[in-house]
Amino acid sequence: MTDLTTIVKRRYTSKALDPHKKIPQDKIEQLKTLLRFAPSSVNSQPWHFVIAATEEGKAKIAEATANYAFNTPKILNASHVAVLCTRNYITDDYLQQLLAQEQQDGRIPDDTAKQALQTGRQFFVNLHRYELKDLQHWMEKQTYLALGTLLLGASVLEVNATPIEGFDAATLNQVLGLREKGFTASVIVALGYSDETDFNATLPKSRLPQQQVIEEI
Repeated sequence: MTDLTTIVKRRYTSKALDPHKKIPQDKIEQLKTLLRFAPSSVNSQPWHFVIAATEEGKAKIAEATANYAFNTPKILNASHVAVLCTRNYITDDYLQQLLAQEQQDGRIPDDTAKQALQTGRQFFVNLHRYELKDLQHWMEKQTYLALGTLLLGASVLEVNATPIEGFDAATLNQVLGLREKGFTASVIVALGYSDETDFNATLPKSRLPQQQVIEEI
């Protein structure tokens, strides 16, 4: 079994993907599961994921890179492209939906636990909504937890991944109809297999020394 250190060190951002190599469907299903089960603060799950596997779907997403032409081929040549989106707001109805799902999944043993869970989640949502006034930023943090989960999982499956922030969110929101659904695009991930022109595949990884970035007390 490959250890975690090996998996982490072999992960890198692919700069060129082979348009002829497709990710097997069983691996795509595993990546979907990773996204769905990603961690989030108070299990808020304030996200939505759009996955494009067709040429038409990838072309739609690529429209958002008109001003970032260097990212267009990464999307068009990918096997699959995932758009990680963040909710624009958290409503009371959505909080009730979360609670109902947790009850259905057997996480709530009784009414006391149900009330405690509801009160705790509402406290943190209201904290970011009213006191800290950073609810959107807080929700996007959760989406980036899903991004990290996806990138590490792709490495486990030996799938190359390219996270992309160079795109026009307004264009992508319009093309995918995200605003009408209550979401906004946060980050794109192109998934596939490295092309022979991928210069980053052969470069050594570079990180600051461990003693500089990790302090033990």
